[in-house]
Order: sequence, then structure tokens, then C-alpha cells
Amino acid sequence: MPFSKLGLYSSLVRGAQALGYTEPTPIQTKAIPAVLSGRDLIASAQTGTGKTAAFALPILNRLGPHRDSGPRVLILEPTRELAIQVEQAFIALGKFTDFKSVVLHGGVTVGPQRNALRAGTDVVIATTGRLREFLDTKMLQLDSIEVLVLDEVDRMLDMGFIEDVKAIVKACPAQRQTLLFSATLPPKLAEVARFALRDPQRIAIASTQPVTDSVNHAIHAVLDHQKIELLLELLKRDDFKSVIIFARTRRGADAIAHQLRLENHPVGVIHAERSQSERVAALEGFRKGKYGILVATDIAARGIDVAGISHVINFDVPQHPEDYVHRIGRTGRAQEKGDAIMLATPQEANDIVAIEKFIGQSIPLRTLDGFAYEGGQPPRIDPGNAQANSPRRAGQQRLGTGGQKKGDRGKNQSFESSGKPFGGGNPNWHSKGKPGAHWRDRKGR
Repeated sequence: MPFSKLGLYSSLVRGAQALGYTEPTPIQTKAIPAVLSGRDLIASAQTGTGKTAAFALPILNRLGPHRDSGPRVLILEPTRELAIQVEQAFIALGKFTDFKSVVLHGGVTVGPQRNALRAGTDVVIATTGRLREFLDTKMLQLDSIEVLVLDEVDRMLDMGFIEDVKAIVKACPAQRQTLLFSATLPPKLAEVARFALRDPQRIAIASTQPVTDSVNHAIHAVLDHQKIELLLELLKRDDFKSVIIFARTRRGADAIAHQLRLENHPVGVIHAERSQSERVAALEGFRKGKYGILVATDIAARGIDVAGISHVINFDVPQHPEDYVHRIGRTGRAQEKGDAIMLATPQEANDIVAIEKFIGQSIPLRTLDGFAYEGGQPPRIDPGNAQANSPRRAGQQRLGTGGQKKGDRGKNQSFESSGKPFGGGNPNWHSKGKPGAHWRDRKGR
């Protein structure tokens, strides 16, 4: 079905065609008529399926000519990168209309954003923190909002923004259309739906196949202190054209980037502690090829829209399966092949099991020939055997021996006394044999 058959104005069909859109994607085919009908909507579709256009086109269709009366559409995004990306999509799709938009996000001064609001706007695209700042200081009121879009809601929940979302929803008029878009549908989403939507229509696209067949998955088992060595060796051997490396923490991202620069790799870094200008420069440098590697935390996983990414490397295994999908969604797009690599320690085995269950497939283990693994081989990753996932280095004793000779259990590290487990420590040190009680009874603890 062509865009012209979806009930959109010809100016918006021209905007879509100017971007090279020939036919709507499945999420667009279902969501556009639903939004045009005026009903509330819950829509789920994975990254890269055209989700932004699925709500941007019908919203622009509803807006019509520009008005100076105040913002009529509010779109909430979890990150600055996503907010900027969504505005760029609106501008491109609405290039043959006269609508006006403003992006509100942190990392920059409020002056230009405040002035843009005063000049009149139809659409406000905002992160929750900066929007709360505008609301709390009375620089913006939401009493003219007709359409509220909660985009990437699962990420907002993961980032702990639910209370901010509740406050913002409460500040909007009760009579409005609310659209909730999410890549996944976690149980917590029901709580958001209860307070934000009324009798919503539900659409789910490709929920049974979270990842595409164009991505090759692999796990490299390695001890934690050898991860950076293995990463550097992988970068030497494979044909890495454009790489995103995901770290779990900001400090970890900075440490990885530092080690890569020592090896003369051109690297950009994106995480929450970087200023907005630094984040924009890193992303633009990566997009234009100045940086062949971008190191990022999960906060940026859904705000990176760069074509031709050949590899995604998970330096840390994601703790939530959904994050794995969002991370690797950066590669293998538009019928191109991509590679997704995880550097996994034995202690992360259960996270791997959760990821495999979520994506519905096993991820093969790979060994890097010639790499100097400690002990001569990769560590064992065995989700069914917890003890096997705590590898000991050569000569290391098992807990419970107290460093004594074989047969001498040691008084202060025994796991059991008279056949009864105590969870470590000498039971005689505990009040009434209860582990930990001696700490609670001591003054100042």
C-alpha cells in the first residue's frame, strides 16, 4: 500500500517520498490510520522499523497550518540524542508544510530554547529533565497540548523516569490523544498505560523476532582483567569499518576509550557526563568517518542513527535482554550484514541465558586463535553450573580451606560446622549462631 492510500495530505506524502520512502513499513501501515482516527495507541516495534515516521506523519497531518497559540504536540524522549533525531525526522517529513518545532534537552543553556518557545511552536520534543525544569519555572505550560507522545517508554522506565513522566502527564489536558511507542513491552509498561491512556488500541510488530537475520552473533569468553587485551586483539584482526563499543558505566567507557587511543585508534565517546557539544561532536565525527570507533553507554543506544555500522561490540554483557536488542540494532540495517560480539566473563553466564531466551536463539562461543588466554584457554561459561562460572587462577585455593594444608579446614573460612552451613566465617563469632548478628550488636556499626 502506498503512502497516498493512508489518508495523509499530499504535502506529507511528498515529504516521505523526498526521503526515499516508497511504501510504508508494517508499523507505519498500522499506526498511521490508528493515529489519524484520534484513538490512544500502544505500539511496539523494534528499532529501525520506521517507528518515528509512524507517529510523525499522522501528527503533522493533524496539525495543519502553523499557529502561534502555543504547543499542540508534546513528544517525550529518554535521551538528548533521540530528541534531536526525532526533530530531524519531523523537519524532513514536514518540509512541505509550515509547522514549527522546538527541542528541549539538557547539556546546553536554556536561553535559546526559551526564546524559541516564545517565538511560537507547534511541536515540543523534550527530555524529561529539561521539560520539568521549564514547567517548574513556569517557562512553559502544557494546557494547549492536543497530542502527547511517550516514545521509547521502556527505556524511560529503565532509566527511572516514571515519576517525571507521571508529573508531565498530569500537567497535560485530560482531553488529549496519547500515543505510547516502545521497542519492547515490559510488565511495567502496564502501569504507564493505566495512568496515561484511555481505551488504547494496541499494535505489535515483529514481537516474535527481536533481532534480524542480518546480524551475526558471537560470544568471546574471557576473564574480566583480559577484556581490554582481547578487544584490542579483535580490532587488529577483523575488518572493522565502523564500530560501536558498549560499556556498562561512564567510567568504563572513558577507560576503554583511553586504552584505544593509546593504540592510536580514533575514538569518540558518548555518555551522560559528556557535555552536549562533546556528544554532538563525537556522533558527528563517527558519522563522517573521523572516528572509526564510538564508545557509548546504554543511555545512547537508541539515539545513534548512523548508516553502515559494521560491528557492535558489547564490552560488558547487558544486564537486561532488551538492551542487547537495542545495542545490536545499530548494525545489520537496510539489508546490510552486521556483527554483534559479546566479551563475556563466566560470571555473566546467566545474563547470556536471558539474552538467548529473549532473542530465541543460541549465540555461538568463539575462540581467538593465538590469543594468550590465562591458563592457556578461554574460561568456561556454563549456565547450569554456578561453581564452574567462578574460575580459579593457577594455584588459587578453594574458599573454605583457610589457606591450610589438605585435610585442615581452617577455623575462620569453613562453610560448615558439624554438618550445618553457616555461609562462611566462624559460627562461634556469631550471637546465637546467627551470621551477621555480631556486627549488628556492636556499637557504631
